[in-house]
Amino acid sequence: MEATYDVVVIGGGAAGLSGALALSRARRKVLVIDSGQPRNAPAQGVHVLLGHEGVSPRELLARGRAEVTGYGGEVVAGAVTAAERLPGGRFRVTLGDGSSVEASRLLVATGLADELPKVAGLAERWGREVLHCPYCHGWEVRDQAIGIVGTGPLAVHQALLWRQWSDKVTLFLHTAPEPGEEEREQLAARGVTVVEGEVSEIVMDGDRLGGVRLADGREVPCQALAVGTVLNARTEGLAGLGLETATQEMAGHVIGTYIPADPMGKTSVPGVWVAGNVSNVMDQVISASAAGVRAGAAINADLIAEEARDAAAALRAATAAGPAGDGPAGPAAQAGSGSATGSGGGTAAEPGSGAVTEAEFWDARYSESERIWSGNPNVVLVREVSDLPPGRALDLGCGEGGDAIWLAGRGWRVTAVDISAVALERAARHAGEAGVPDGIDWQRHDLGTSFPDGSYDLVSACYLHSPHDMPRERILRRAAAAVAPGGVLLVAGHAGWPSWQHDHPEVHFPTPREVLDSLEPAEGEWEVLRAEEFERSQNDPEGRPTTRTDNVLMLRRRR
Repeated sequence: MEATYDVVVIGGGAAGLSGALALSRARRKVLVIDSGQPRNAPAQGVHVLLGHEGVSPRELLARGRAEVTGYGGEVVAGAVTAAERLPGGRFRVTLGDGSSVEASRLLVATGLADELPKVAGLAERWGREVLHCPYCHGWEVRDQAIGIVGTGPLAVHQALLWRQWSDKVTLFLHTAPEPGEEEREQLAARGVTVVEGEVSEIVMDGDRLGGVRLADGREVPCQALAVGTVLNARTEGLAGLGLETATQEMAGHVIGTYIPADPMGKTSVPGVWVAGNVSNVMDQVISASAAGVRAGAAINADLIAEEARDAAAALRAATAAGPAGDGPAGPAAQAGSGSATGSGGGTAAEPGSGAVTEAEFWDARYSESERIWSGNPNVVLVREVSDLPPGRALDLGCGEGGDAIWLAGRGWRVTAVDISAVALERAARHAGEAGVPDGIDWQRHDLGTSFPDGSYDLVSACYLHSPHDMPRERILRRAAAAVAPGGVLLVAGHAGWPSWQHDHPEVHFPTPREVLDSLEPAEGEWEVLRAEEFERSQNDPEGRPTTRTDNVLMLRRRR
């Protein structure tokens, strides 16, 4: 069991396994958590399931688990003790053994629990001679003496329904209301016997049901008992998701609870779907399976839509935020290469199924390829810093580590910062390959909300751009505050859109003068070493050489 999944399915019955099968076949990373307590476990067979008529419930589930794992899905035994939505829209699910997993989406298929009438001995025969659904079990008890234990206004309906399978039906009114005149007439016309009084206990004949005993001591023989249970959605451990249940009524009588959802199983909680009896108390195995497939398809479509949005945003970022290097590392780096920025604050607005945080966006961006940028340092950094004596350096938006590794190789002690855990892990690996693993302290920060401690002889912020909202001016002011007396602040950025991309007038690229003014420097505090635009070479998305205009601001804090 790994730590992160596309989808975690809670409940390994027909609905959950069917959803997992659809998702696994869609090449999703899926985990099914199954408590091993299927509602139909006592039954000898599953019925009205085309192609599998009479198969035992456990055999059916075993086949389903094998099919899911055959397509790469995972199934684990365990009970969910907690589930919660994390900042950014992902979910954490905790199991009874204390382990936990995370997922982008959840499919809840926990089913329901039957609340049986309080009759002594009834529960012990549940699923054997004590039955609920005539379509599931009517054929197996056809022509036998069938008793109906009435518990509500649907008792007459139940008796007339079971009459289809036997002409020896007895309605025990138990706690049901007195039938009306018309109902009495229908029962009599169909030959259904009505017995007044409450049922106190069942009577056994060896290892089989022999009949019932009433509260007044009378015994009435029967071979099967049909009961109307209260059908409650199983939501144990799910309170942290904020799912709400609703009551299910029939003929004005509450027969159970369920989790409301749209026809595809989508709930009011973004990222959570339901399928099977937990959302429809009337579902049988075949309809629960169908609901699982529908929900699985809907979840896959929702993930595809999110991934397409993120991919488009990443492409924009690669074009708009690509820093300078010595050439792209491959198709994924066609906008430029070097030490990528991935730092900023805020959360992308959620257009559909769930908010995407800045960290999630950049993690997804770096996960698209084994290398996004070329691995070479930014040309502006090399040009401006080569003659500086090494000291302590802070690299903001270090990406895959091109700048930090170059600085460490020249003797600098580097603190390298990025918002993406994927980028930092990759950068650390590259530093090891370059032989400078001990010269760099890799730190993860969302620079909009946190910032590394200390003061530095060089603070570099090369191409600190993001397609999401980012408090760049505030970050650069904190960068300037981190420069030690006599130290240098280097800020490089784009001066406009590349030649192969249409301009977006609403996007403003600040000039070096505007960057300096935004730092709100005290009079005489800084010496301007460089403030200018420059052209650099860069390949377009087709690999053709072209040029791009950038700018640089380089300041020295006076001692």
